[in-house]
Amino acid sequence: MEEIIKVEHLKKSFGTVTVLNDISFSVHRGKVLSIIGPSGSGKSTILRCVSQLETVTDGDITICGKTLVKNGIYAPKNELHEIGLMTGLVFQNFNLFPHLSVLRNIVDPQVRVLKKTVGEAQETAYFLLKRMGLESKAFSYPCQLSGGQQQRVSIARALALRPEVLFFDEPTSALDPELTGEILAVIKDLAAEKMTMVVVTHEMAFARDISDYLFFMDGGVIVEEGKPFDIINNPQQERTKAFLSRFNHN
Repeated sequence: MEEIIKVEHLKKSFGTVTVLNDISFSVHRGKVLSIIGPSGSGKSTILRCVSQLETVTDGDITICGKTLVKNGIYAPKNELHEIGLMTGLVFQNFNLFPHLSVLRNIVDPQVRVLKKTVGEAQETAYFLLKRMGLESKAFSYPCQLSGGQQQRVSIARALALRPEVLFFDEPTSALDPELTGEILAVIKDLAAEKMTMVVVTHEMAFARDISDYLFFMDGGVIVEEGKPFDIINNPQQERTKAFLSRFNHN
């Protein structure tokens, strides 16, 4: 099975503080990896390194067979751009452009990044808005939407760029509890369609049910990894047990 992401011995430091220490994992096409752990454990930093929002200190990252960074040395700039088009990141705080309509939030990146015509980009945008149940909101602005609606727009925007893999950085953490379900349902649908995804989440039951593989992080290292059901319901490491004891996994 094709490896979409391969990370080996990844290290990331901010000054003298090491936030990722010898992280290795891979994600195969059509599979879902979930990453759980306490705040500050390095979960989001992994996503930021793989999506080029942070530079690594050392280690290797390969995406779709293309080397992003090897032994801490990055590929040439034109290759980095090409690799960047293969990944999409959905942030916890939506990151929509407040001065643009919902439609333009999805259309403009396609025109700028994929060099589509406005007509082609609009066709894709309307298709995705309908899929997200937001076709009536095309000419609304982000401030006129609920948090759940804004997050669905941000997912549509990421999908519009046709990434090979989609990263979710705690996509429900900024939402009221009653809005969380609608975002989890969208991600579940994407998983059913075999979209390759890496999901950083605090929703333990969701992580258990949607993922093909899961790891628990603490202090910048992977403490425990394996099948989601096994880790969530029967963790082996004391640190994992202590973390999961705070959650209801039903």
